[in-house]
Amino acid sequence: RCISINSTFNIQRSALAYPQDELIQVPVGDGLFGRIVNAWGMPIDQKGDIPYLEKMPIRLRRSGMGSVSVGQEKPEKYEILETGVKIIDLLYPLVKGSKNGILGGAALGKSILTLEIIHNIVKKAKGACVFVGAGERIREGNELYMELSHRDILSKTVLIYGQMNESPGARFEVVMSGITIAEAIQRKNQDVLLFVDNVFRFLQAGSEISNLLGRIPSETGYQPTLFSEASEFHERIRTSKEGGGSITSIEAVYVPADDLTDPAVVTLFSFFDSIIVLSRQRVQMGLYPAIEPLFSSSANLDPDIVGEAHFNTAQEVIRVLQRYEELRRIVMVIGIEELSAGDRVIYERARKIQNFLTQPFFVAEAYTGKRGEYVTVEQTI
Repeated sequence: RCISINSTFNIQRSALAYPQDELIQVPVGDGLFGRIVNAWGMPIDQKGDIPYLEKMPIRLRRSGMGSVSVGQEKPEKYEILETGVKIIDLLYPLVKGSKNGILGGAALGKSILTLEIIHNIVKKAKGACVFVGAGERIREGNELYMELSHRDILSKTVLIYGQMNESPGARFEVVMSGITIAEAIQRKNQDVLLFVDNVFRFLQAGSEISNLLGRIPSETGYQPTLFSEASEFHERIRTSKEGGGSITSIEAVYVPADDLTDPAVVTLFSFFDSIIVLSRQRVQMGLYPAIEPLFSSSANLDPDIVGEAHFNTAQEVIRVLQRYEELRRIVMVIGIEELSAGDRVIYERARKIQNFLTQPFFVAEAYTGKRGEYVTVEQTI
């Protein structure tokens, strides 16, 4: 059996098939900046052909791991990427070369938060941005293109789309094409921001392919190769010895039915340095971005990385919000008047912190009518 990554519209039974014994290759180079390509690097933005000097296979025939830069072999020097989003910079700092996941159910703001981070980081950063649209809506891809063009950051961005109307082969391989293009930019000693929307659709396409190939699914209905497919992609996001560049990933993850115990979502947890969970309860309260501090976590929130003042402030915020959650349940039963004076101070302080950690986004100005705000880490602390 085989899988098609193109349309199967004109394919018929008994048609001749010729094996090429070639790997799927995508063009790489500076000609990709400002362009939209599909899973195999062909332009889909109606702007003509893309000039390129070479093509690279999206999967390499590896004889071994190759050389990988690990913490024990080099002095650790962390560089924090400032997003301008208060709650992320304070509680879940992004470090260059890290993997970060934005998790949430339908209509919680994953894509809009991803767009805001692209807007705020890429406009300031000197590196490049690679955006991979895996299994998402054509409308969202068009809106992203227009937004990047309007904000004058399209020239630093490569867009690779495998949209939801395409075959599972295209939706699956588009992620590998994206990381291949990011690796090519990284080899030029550049820092790369890799945005993927949506990693769940990538794994879902893998499940469809697994069924088409006749593999027996696992107990939960997903493909038996779920973990290996996720790791094949994530293990290529790293800082290599060959060049001084890095790849930093920010990945949107759809959570089916808001169930964080879904096998596909749980599989991705182990790869992320920061897990940012969006909450439907906070959306209903009108708190945007709807990040749930008590469900989210970050390995980068460390005094050796962010400094003592930042770390202590973040820990105190988390402590107050945890205590607020306990008090909120009490208040719902007996009322705030029954709380002690100290608990009442914490309760009111937590509500102020919740409101403080919200802010209007630049990319949502057309919807909200409010001007976006960029807040530095120092101002937030």
